Amino acid sequence: MRRTTSVLLSLSALVAVTGLAVPAAVAAPVAERPAAPAGWEAVDAAELARVTDGAEARRAPLAAAAEADLLALQSVRNNRFVATEVNYPAPNTGVQRARSAEFGGSWEGFAFEWDEASETYALRSLANNRYVAVEKNYTGSAQNVLRARSTSVGGWERFVLYYNESLDRYALQSTLNGLFVTMENGYTGSLQYALRARSAEITGSWEEFVLYDIGA
Repeated sequence: MRRTTSVLLSLSALVAVTGLAVPAAVAAPVAERPAAPAGWEAVDAAELARVTDGAEARRAPLAAAAEADLLALQSVRNNRFVATEVNYPAPNTGVQRARSAEFGGSWEGFAFEWDEASETYALRSLANNRYVAVEKNYTGSAQNVLRARSTSVGGWERFVLYYNESLDRYALQSTLNGLFVTMENGYTGSLQYALRARSAEITGSWEEFVLYDIGA
């Protein structure tokens, strides 16, 4: 079947966010890759290259970049692109939010870096050159929020990318806690549309994204 321009990530619903507690980060081991959910298959670097290299339509709405492995994520739930909030004050600096109406540049760009040994991806934000981590030690409604804040890659920064052929969509699963990334459409305030690794299953548009190639 011919793939469309969509590549989706699985995300679930959120509630209002106000403050959050930020315990000190500790090292986390890289967990074994979890089993694929029914109807989904894990995507390796070769498969991802086929998606991005052969899909001119995916590039149409986006500005040209220098490398073919540079991607942008668009939430299916609210049709907005994921951006890195580099100007947010601590402890939310670098939080990932699906809030941009269009691809505007590095704020919405990510390098998907494949690791053969663990068969996982690390997502490096082009906005601040930091790797996206799952903040497992955050508390309250911000627990497991995604933040581009790491200068190296460990268990906090590893994700499995899944593809569903019948839906032509993709989903991301954190290997740190085994949960799927969700766009918190129901949040209000500064963390509205934040991404969190908090869903046990892929339930629908909350966890789904379109993936665009922003390579030249």
